[in-house]
Amino acid sequence: MPTTENASAGGTAVRDIPIDWEALEDAFENNAPEVHSYLHLGTGDVLRVVDGVADPQMHARIAADANYLRIDPVSSREQYRWMERYIPMVEDMELQAKLSQAIDGKGAFRRFKDVLMSYGPERERWFAFRSERLRIFMEAWLSAHALNPVPRPLWVPEVPPVRPEAAPAAPAVEAPVLREREREREREEVREPRRGGKSVESLRKNLRDIAEALGPRDLDTLTAFAEFLKARRAARSFAHHYQEAQGPSDEESGPASQEIASESRSDTA
Repeated sequence: MPTTENASAGGTAVRDIPIDWEALEDAFENNAPEVHSYLHLGTGDVLRVVDGVADPQMHARIAADANYLRIDPVSSREQYRWMERYIPMVEDMELQAKLSQAIDGKGAFRRFKDVLMSYGPERERWFAFRSERLRIFMEAWLSAHALNPVPRPLWVPEVPPVRPEAAPAAPAVEAPVLREREREREREEVREPRRGGKSVESLRKNLRDIAEALGPRDLDTLTAFAEFLKARRAARSFAHHYQEAQGPSDEESGPASQEIASESRSDTA
């Protein structure tokens, strides 16, 4: 990934890097001795290595790679000072006393969080305060290493173009039949603009008003009946177009020919 390097005030080249702030914040917060975090100077991603889980040789490989920079997390002492600075900002004096008592002794971080669990708004304010402290610490660390954070590029999934030849070819008779059905609907709209003195749009509006007043069971019945009417209409339309495509059958031509024959005999008689 190309980077832009600028000269800082001290003459050190400053490298632009797309920082993953959430991952970097988590790395600075986690100061467990068995967890080691590294920042990739090209991608801005954060690599975490856990002792006893990762390959023992991974530390040596990362140390030999100039693209990785070890992240020094915020010390427990510094994070403890954040709690001390936040407690006087709490307006609820009872909660302030509970928090002061919670940070006294071993396990202060866990007890501090447990107390705030019952105070939702104050808990959110603490998280905002703590994130701000972390951000200031991270920006100072990046500046000390001549790194300039820039926005990360947005990943947009590519949609493969649809090739026309990939679409299945429709039967030759399908398009004419569909066009004929559309014309048939248009003719029906022209022939039957009103039913019982009401326009088609008025009937549709009445149907929507009725549907809104029905319960779930009645709506299910109404939907089933509407589907039945739709299927019956489609079947009739198909039968009509099928008969037109096939032409007159032998049974239909039979009576007509017999009628002509009988007329011929009557004329000769």
